[in-house]
Amino acid sequence: MDVTPSRPEFPRFPPDFVWGVATSAYQVEGAVHADGREPSIWDTFCARPGTIRGGDTGDVACDFYHRFREDIALMRDAGIDAFRFSISWPRILPAGRGHVNLAGLDFYDRLVDELLAAGIQPFPTLYHWDLPQALEDLGGWPERDTALAFAEYAGIVATRLGDRVDHWTTHNEPFCSSWLGYVAGVHAPGRKDRHAGAAAVHHVLLSHGLAVQALRAICPDAELGIVLDSWPIHPATAAAEDIEAARRADGARNRLFFDPVLRGEYPVDVLAWLGSDSPPVLDGDLATISTPVDFIGINNYSRRVVRAGAPGEDPVDVTPSETNQTGIGWEIYPNGLREVITRLHREYGVETIYVTENGAAYPDVRDEDGQVRDANRVAYLEGYLAEVARAIAEGAPVRGYFVWSLLDNFEWAQGYSQRFGIVYVDFETLERVPKSSYYWYGDLIAGSRRGVELVR
Repeated sequence: MDVTPSRPEFPRFPPDFVWGVATSAYQVEGAVHADGREPSIWDTFCARPGTIRGGDTGDVACDFYHRFREDIALMRDAGIDAFRFSISWPRILPAGRGHVNLAGLDFYDRLVDELLAAGIQPFPTLYHWDLPQALEDLGGWPERDTALAFAEYAGIVATRLGDRVDHWTTHNEPFCSSWLGYVAGVHAPGRKDRHAGAAAVHHVLLSHGLAVQALRAICPDAELGIVLDSWPIHPATAAAEDIEAARRADGARNRLFFDPVLRGEYPVDVLAWLGSDSPPVLDGDLATISTPVDFIGINNYSRRVVRAGAPGEDPVDVTPSETNQTGIGWEIYPNGLREVITRLHREYGVETIYVTENGAAYPDVRDEDGQVRDANRVAYLEGYLAEVARAIAEGAPVRGYFVWSLLDNFEWAQGYSQRFGIVYVDFETLERVPKSSYYWYGDLIAGSRRGVELVR
C-alpha cells in the first residue's frame, strides 16, 4: 500500500527520523532454561497460581532466542531503522552478581551483529523488569545493594557490546517495575508494601544514575537515556476536588519519576503524601539520579481520567466509553501522546525525545486466506503518529518512534490474551504472519523517506 498525501497542510516527518519497533526479553525470547540462564522474578511470579491470565508463562513466548534471524529479516523487509530490545539480566549474571555467563553475552553479541548487518540500529534496554530471582531473594529493589548490582551489570554488558551500540537505555518504565511490583502487587514480584515500594522507586532510579555513569565511562560517545511510562492524568470534572485528585495521581505516576531524573528532586507534595514511607535518600543520591542523559524515551498508550475518592482514599479512575477502547480496555486518546511530549520539552527542558513505545492490543484473528487484517490498529497508529507529527511541527524535539510491538508476545499479567504485534504469532506453531499494520508501517517508512505526508 502506497502512502500518498491527503492533506497538504499535514506536517512531514524529518528526513532523519528514526522508525523502529520494540520488544522485551521476557516477552519474546523464551528459552528460559537455555545456556545458563537462571530464573527471574517473572519466572517465579508466573509459576504462582492465579497471577497470570490463563496460567500462561514466558517459557517459550515467541522463541525469539532461536528465531531472531527470521524476525530481523521481517524488520529489514519493512525498512525498519532501529530495533529496541531488552537484555535479560539473568542471562548475563544468573545470580545477579558475580559469575558472568558468557553464553548469554554471546547471544546478544550475535543479535547486535545480525541487526547491524541488516542495516538496523540496536537500541538495547538494560532492564525491562526481569530482575534475577537471586537478587529478589536478597530483598530486591527495596534494597540499595540491588542498585549497585545493576551498575555492575551495566558495565559488563557495555564492555562486550559498547563498540557497536550507539544508543543505550537503562530502565524501561520504572513506575511499573517499582510501584506495580512492590506496592500494587500486580507485577512481579507481587508484593504489596508501600514502604518497600517507595524504596524500590528510589533504588531503581539510583541504579539508573549509576548505570549512566558506568556506561559513560565505557561508551563515551554513545547516547544514553531512560524510558518513562507516562499517561496524562485528567480530572473527571472541573470540581476542585477532582482537580486535586488528578494532581495527586499525576504525582505518583509521573512526577515521582520525572522530577528526580530531570530536576534532581522529589516532588514535595508526593513526599508529603508518602510521609514516613518516603524514599530513603542518602547524600548525593539525587545528584546521581539526575546525572545528565542524552534523551528521554516516552511510552504512551492512553490517559487516565480520575475523580476524587472518599476522604482519605486514593483517586478513583473513571472508565471511558467502551466504544473508544482498544482490546485491552485502554481509551484511544492520541492527543495524550502530544501532551506528554510537550510537557517534557516545555516544563522539563528535554531536548531529545524518542517515542519508545506506542501501540494497541486487539483480538486479531487470521482470515480464511491466512492473513491478518487489523484496520483498527492501523487507525490507532495513524492517529497517534499524527499527534507526534504535530508536536514536531510545534517545535518538540522528537527524533524517532517505535511501535509496540514487532511481535505478538507474552503480555505480562494478561498472558497471551492480548495481541500488540504488527506481526501475528501463532503460539502453537510459532509461525510469523505479517499483519496489515506491518505493511502499512513499511509503506509509511518508505513514504517518509520520499518526503510524503502521513495519510489522515
